[in-house]
Amino acid sequence: MKANFETPLRAAAAGDLALVQGTDARTGETRFILCAVSRDGGQAVLTPFGHLADADPYELYHPPFDPNGG
Repeated sequence: MKANFETPLRAAAAGDLALVQGTDARTGETRFILCAVSRDGGQAVLTPFGHLADADPYELYHPPFDPNGG
């Protein structure tokens, strides 16, 4: 898990991180996708990490802990 988290951090530090607009393959909705960018010859290769929440993330997700300490 730690290696997976470090990959986008290294891409960001190297200036190889991009926010790309794409289409969700399941729903057809527009998504903004966080990607690492590399080169293969003259072509850019995008490696997606995830997409930005399209609504209030505090309403979309439950935290893995109780922020009130309970």
